[in-house]
Amino acid sequence: MSLDPLYTADEMKAAEAGHDVKELMARAGRAVAEEAMRRFPDARRFVAVCGQGANGGDGRIAVEVLEAAGKAARPAEDAPLEDADVIIDALFGTGFVGEPREDAGRTIEAINAARAPVVSVDLPSGVDASTGEVAGACVEAAVTVTFHGPKVGLELAPGRFRSGEVVVADIGLEPLETEHKLVTPGILGEIPRRQADQNKYTAGTVLVVGGSRGLTGAPSLAAEAAFRADAGYVAVAVPESTLAVFEQRLLEAVKLPCPESDGRISPQAVAPIVEFAAKAGSLALGPGLGRGKGPSEVVRLLLEQLDRPIVVDADGLYELEPVERSAPTVLTPHEGELARLLGEESDWVAAHRLEAVRRGAERFNCVCLLKGADTLIATPGRGVLVSSLGSPALATAGTGDVLTGIVAAFLAKGVEPRRAAAAAAAAQQLASTLIPQSGAIASDIVGALPLVLDAPV
Repeated sequence: MSLDPLYTADEMKAAEAGHDVKELMARAGRAVAEEAMRRFPDARRFVAVCGQGANGGDGRIAVEVLEAAGKAARPAEDAPLEDADVIIDALFGTGFVGEPREDAGRTIEAINAARAPVVSVDLPSGVDASTGEVAGACVEAAVTVTFHGPKVGLELAPGRFRSGEVVVADIGLEPLETEHKLVTPGILGEIPRRQADQNKYTAGTVLVVGGSRGLTGAPSLAAEAAFRADAGYVAVAVPESTLAVFEQRLLEAVKLPCPESDGRISPQAVAPIVEFAAKAGSLALGPGLGRGKGPSEVVRLLLEQLDRPIVVDADGLYELEPVERSAPTVLTPHEGELARLLGEESDWVAAHRLEAVRRGAERFNCVCLLKGADTLIATPGRGVLVSSLGSPALATAGTGDVLTGIVAAFLAKGVEPRRAAAAAAAAQQLASTLIPQSGAIASDIVGALPLVLDAPV
């Protein structure tokens, strides 16, 4: 399978319907206790902070199992948190939304202030299971034992950064079709590879439009990534004055020198780009393009006039307005870029990533890929895909340009845009796990892409 279920609170409630609640709680509590003992074998004193709902019941059963195993385990009302070797957080579960009440907030702050590691039951208390949002105080877990399947709130920031290592425990429920899905490495098996009967053109042709004086690295990375993502032919449309740089940097790519103004592609370049693009399977529009009235006009005109799939990134997103298109469009903003497109602040997007990416897709009527450790792919009227397969090596300049090139390569191969965006995110993230983590640069990820695409799936 290339996509796994990712559960909201309502979907978990539906999955549990018709099952014996006491039996489910017994299995859940046992799973928490066993994971706590496995993870912290030398711990002697376990203290559980239990709420009034089912999550609290899971925590109390975990205490019973721990006691039966010879551990000193007590609910928090019977033992101070500072005496604990391990704290079990069973305060709130999947039903929690919003901000904790003042007394619960103080309890959460006490849990975080204690020196003991925390094992959270199903989700860290304070995380919204259906969105990953954190509106107030929130437990910082070392481990989260979640039941049946991963929750949306455990995969999406900021909740994912409060969850520690997530362990999924089977409690005997049947799989359920979910709105949102988790991308797995298997999605790369859906990307066509070059075949013996293909030539460089039919294997996938990409045109990268971008570059400006002082910003030649971004389109170079996008072009190299497109090649390494298995495109057969890549060209770059760049300002004429920068041509010498690209001739030196890009050996395999064809160059289209363009009319320019102040070192940036001018609207006069639209006609030759449109003519050249007639042979392209897709365009990557924006890397290093520069900002201002001229570049923005170039982006608008190309989106209006071209009937090819286009991925828009970086400077191509600056001052972007919705354009009616019949061909696929993929936007790949980071939080700051999406905030500007939506008229919001970056902090708001960071706190409401699921809502933000869906609003982006709806406003521009296209695929919107919101970059991050939890890369989100939204399409109007459909659930969100979440790709979280990467490493911190991606937190370096130029990786966005690399992603743009991969998306363009997959679009050029005829892959449906939502799948192309999700597969591109997965490919880049998996490549990031194959390189040295310290001092990694974007070019390292480009070099690792063929290893990812050749790996068995």
